[in-house]
Formats: sequence, structure tokens, C-alpha cells
Amino acid sequence: MRILKSSTHYGDQTVIIGDRLRELRQQKKFSQFEIEKRTGLLRCYISRVEHGHTVPAVETLEKFARALEIPMYQLFYDSDIPPVALTVPTQNGIKIFGSSKKEARLLAKFRRYLSKINERDLKVLLTIAAKMAEA
Repeated sequence: MRILKSSTHYGDQTVIIGDRLRELRQQKKFSQFEIEKRTGLLRCYISRVEHGHTVPAVETLEKFARALEIPMYQLFYDSDIPPVALTVPTQNGIKIFGSSKKEARLLAKFRRYLSKINERDLKVLLTIAAKMAEA
């Protein structure tokens, strides 16, 4: 099992996402033109990615995965068996707030709002939160 990243030294191998994309495309017997039709990306861009001259954004990798008709994790992982899901973080056996998708979105919203608050008000808010947690 290899875990693939954009450019990673893994043991004595260097794995590049472009190599993996080309490998998957060729396994499916798709041409770069076929990928161009399926993704809307230009062939010259697809070539630059496959040759390691450009590292694609996550959204672009999603397009590649859809075009190749594979789950996105297979772009980074070369086994037919899906990777084992990570366990939810806990502290003293209690699930940590923010470990679910819904809570993570809520925390992101809090971060945006908290970044706009002055330090004095932030301390007041923290004191209120601590009091509420005690109740």
C-alpha cells in the first residue's frame, strides 16, 4: 500500500500526483482528449499536470476523479481496499467538540466572527463561555 501525495518521498520512491493521474487514465484506456471532454480542462493543462509541471487544486482533482469514474481517495491511494477511517478524536474518552462535520462548520463560523472581535471583548466572551460550561 502506498499513500500518494503531490510530491512525496516514500521509502526509496518519489511519487507525484501527475504520474498517478496518468497511470489511472491509461488503465481506463482514456486519452487526454477524453479527459478534456469529461472535465472541461484543456489537454495542455492535463499534460502539464501529468508531467509534474503543475499541481492541481482540490477542485481540479475532483474533476479528474469524476472523469476517471473513481472515488477521489484512489488518486492518493493505490489499493482496491478503501483506507481505514480515522477514529474520532477523544479526550479522556469524551468526543472532542469539532470532530463532526457539523461541529467543524460551526467552529469555522466562530473563527470568522472571533477574528473580528477586539481583545477585550474576546476575553469577556471567553469568561461567559467558561461560566456556561460550568453550569
